[in-house]
Amino acid sequence: MGFKRMLAALGVGAPSVDTVLATPRVQPGGTVRGEVRLKGGDVEAEIDHIALGLVAGIEAEYGGGEQRGLAEFSHVQVSGPFRLGQGEDRVIAFQFPVPWETPISVIAGQRLTGMAVGVRTEVAIAKAVDKGDLDAVAVEPLPSQARVMQAFLRLGFHFKSADVEAGRIYGVHQELPFYQEIEFHPPHHHARHVNEVELTFVASPRGLEVVLEADKRGSGDAFGRFQVTHEQALHMDWEGEIERWLADLPRHGFGHHQHGHHYGHHDDYHDGPGWGTVAAAGAAGLVGGLVAGEIVEEIFDGDDGGDGDW
Repeated sequence: MGFKRMLAALGVGAPSVDTVLATPRVQPGGTVRGEVRLKGGDVEAEIDHIALGLVAGIEAEYGGGEQRGLAEFSHVQVSGPFRLGQGEDRVIAFQFPVPWETPISVIAGQRLTGMAVGVRTEVAIAKAVDKGDLDAVAVEPLPSQARVMQAFLRLGFHFKSADVEAGRIYGVHQELPFYQEIEFHPPHHHARHVNEVELTFVASPRGLEVVLEADKRGSGDAFGRFQVTHEQALHMDWEGEIERWLADLPRHGFGHHQHGHHYGHHDDYHDGPGWGTVAAAGAAGLVGGLVAGEIVEEIFDGDDGGDGDW
């Protein structure tokens, strides 16, 4: 897991950088560890700083349609100014936390179709900033998250795709200005009422918000919301909860409440800000910025630590 790139700021004979991840597989709330390895070029170089950022491919509504780009959602500086001598080798070790709301990109060693998460290295040299290439990182689910997804598979649901949407979920506290949707095709006995079900996790050290969205045939969307600790999620009868929620949809639809879990109307839950608002959030320190038009699949080149598509 690394890249080698000549820094464009100095041209031919410039230093090279190789970022190597010691933890190519992580979980939300975990830690990324590794080294930035530098090799001096033909001339001495003044390095202003080296920083690392976690990035994810996300979608946002813009100009009446959807655009896909990269959002940096965690940023840490691992080095201040220093002088890199001609031909000098230098290694900078690093570690930084993975936000709890980081999207899941790999399950059971297989990549979630549509997901791209990685570490981007930023080197500032000679008054220019080179963001370099990306090292893909496999973000595996927490045990509590895996338990919910296993329930869907045991009920006969089939994974469709996953994506990350710019915006916020009404009534749910989010640290990041986007959320992940994991989409499932329903089994046959639910297909007459539901086109698909989307699963969203908003994790924190305290527990999980589990938000379910059902695309109901001919009558819009309906939501279910479960708030549990990580320990509760491991022992909860998710198969039963999901089945009861789906069975209630034809009778109750929107606005149904049961057993302390919260259900709501589609319009009450999604608040998509579009590119401009997300950029403003970035200026406030929530996100490092969106780069519209970057082709995520080419940047990650299919190498994201997984062994195939889920």
